[in-house]
Amino acid sequence: MLTRNNLLAGTAALVALALFGPAGAQTPIKIGELNSYKVFPAFLEPYKKGIELAVEEVNAAGGALGRKIEIVSRDDNGNPGDAVRVAEELLSREQVAFLIGTFPSNVGLAVADFAKQRKVLFIAAEPLTDKLVWDAGNAYTFRLRTSTYMQTAMLIADAAKLKKKRWAIVYPNYEYGQSATAAFKKLLKEKQPDVEFVTEQATPLGKIDAGAVAQALADAKPDAIFSSLFGADLAKFVREGQTRGLFKGVEVFNLLAGEPEYLDPLKE
Repeated sequence: MLTRNNLLAGTAALVALALFGPAGAQTPIKIGELNSYKVFPAFLEPYKKGIELAVEEVNAAGGALGRKIEIVSRDDNGNPGDAVRVAEELLSREQVAFLIGTFPSNVGLAVADFAKQRKVLFIAAEPLTDKLVWDAGNAYTFRLRTSTYMQTAMLIADAAKLKKKRWAIVYPNYEYGQSATAAFKKLLKEKQPDVEFVTEQATPLGKIDAGAVAQALADAKPDAIFSSLFGADLAKFVREGQTRGLFKGVEVFNLLAGEPEYLDPLKE
């Protein structure tokens, strides 16, 4: 089974072998890691602890090709422009062997394009957009997680079984949410041609007006809801929806709500 330890050690070893060979065997292999720690702390603090633990374990076991692994981390502020600037700093100033990380899909796409231009390996840890390896794919970018399309497609069979005709949709208005919504509508329509999408609420990422959004969905009187909200936006939406009785008798499919970082705060 591929673990984070295997990934770090194996990738670092391959890059070290390709770039440096045995001559630099005593120097550490530096990996440039960038992510949106300030913007998405609930998810990324556990993620960073996982990386730190993996590095400790790999180094305690002798490292990769007899060399220690060193992670150089930077915060990209969840902004594509800042992410490219940080990636350039990691390569030019810190002399890292390759790049890993990013969280939002738009940031991942920006760094993937940068990796293509600089001809450097980029392992996209969290971005879900299909464009990362399809429309905007390149030979230097690899993803770790299943894509937006894959995750959405896994819901369709259960959604179609419900035979609910009136669906409402709410999503964060950037690449990930837009792609998830497009995939859901296309795939469900193929399975259930008579389905109707009675309202769509596209919310600014991290700035949802949860009361207004919940009320707009309630006013549309849907039979079911598809949501790709996550993080603080999801928690606010659920709280306001509960207050307004939005979820009574209404089936809700949420793409990421089953992940512990989002599920735990929601409780019952």
